[in-house]
Amino acid sequence: MTVINTNIKSLISQNALNKNNRALSAAMEQLSTGKRINSAKDDAAGLAISSRMTSQIRGLDQAVRNGNDGISMLQTAEGALIEVTNMLQRMRELSVQAANDTYAPEDRGYLNQEFQQLKDEVHRVTRATQWNGMNILDGSFEGDQGVPGKFAFQVGANEGQTVTHTLGDIGFRKAGIETAVTTAGDASTVEVGTISLSGTYAAGDTIDVTFDGVTQSIVLPEDFPSTWVGTSPAAGDPLFVEGDDATSLNNVAVYVADYISGGTKATATSTGAVVEYTGANAGNLAATVSRTVAGDTAALAGVQDLDIATTPNSSESLAALDIGINTINSARADIGAMINRLTYAVDNLTNVSQYTSASRSTIQDADYAKASSELARTQIIQQAATAVLAQANQQTQTVLKLLQ
Repeated sequence: MTVINTNIKSLISQNALNKNNRALSAAMEQLSTGKRINSAKDDAAGLAISSRMTSQIRGLDQAVRNGNDGISMLQTAEGALIEVTNMLQRMRELSVQAANDTYAPEDRGYLNQEFQQLKDEVHRVTRATQWNGMNILDGSFEGDQGVPGKFAFQVGANEGQTVTHTLGDIGFRKAGIETAVTTAGDASTVEVGTISLSGTYAAGDTIDVTFDGVTQSIVLPEDFPSTWVGTSPAAGDPLFVEGDDATSLNNVAVYVADYISGGTKATATSTGAVVEYTGANAGNLAATVSRTVAGDTAALAGVQDLDIATTPNSSESLAALDIGINTINSARADIGAMINRLTYAVDNLTNVSQYTSASRSTIQDADYAKASSELARTQIIQQAATAVLAQANQQTQTVLKLLQ
């Protein structure tokens, strides 16, 4: 049938040309982006799978960084413990030297000066060593694990893929309460005294305050100092209320001042860690403060009170220092084992990320050989379809010959 209004051959050519243009555009898009899947219409299932793999890969890569950060933190801790070991070894050497009776008491005094300085430095290192602003050797860190000094390293892309290591309190709580009492000199003068508190206090410690021959004791509660709410020995006023941001030393000073003021012989006030008291009447009043450490579980608690000023003390120090050295050696061994574990974990994460990336590539990335061949094919077909469309449009001109 010869018709003009509906050019079937032209429509067929247009339809083929449109389909080819879509294939041509897809090939050019793949070659331009390097991806086989550029939208969900390209491969809906493949898009979902590759997106899930992307989450895993990015999580794995971050876990690798987490593991390396953990290794760096543990190496920082071990570096500090290396110096602690060196100082303990030197302290032991000094103890052996001071235990020899060829030295006079004043010679042991010189040896003890270095011994005490080294002990103070051991305390400082274990209290001041930090990683990313966090103390890592004093057990003060407490994350969601609920255990002081326990660190969790996220070394996986998914929930619960962690390894933990506890550093704990590697050191000791430095003792020290300095009591300076100013006496009037005669019984006719009103007593004015000052008590300066120092050292570190913790839950379980017992604070003994002796004033005018009477001693009052308090055991610091488990939540000290954050929520210490107690009762004054005399007046019945709260010693410390929740929300106070004072330090533990300040809290103890509040207790001491409150106790002294609770009687009738003196009044006292606390400013920071210093207590000042004034007698109510003429006469000399003696005031002292002492502390008993209870349950100090720090790794080097046995080193806290050592000295080598005498031969017996020097000999006794050897055993305590041996225990301390062994304790630090054990902590370093644990750290080294965890560093090795994290190293293998990081290597494994790197391998998993690598092969997951390869799997994603087979789904998502464009095959350039195939895409370039498709581009060439569709370009040729486009040219041919365009030529055929032109011919289809020309064929209707033959109808004019029938009208001549």
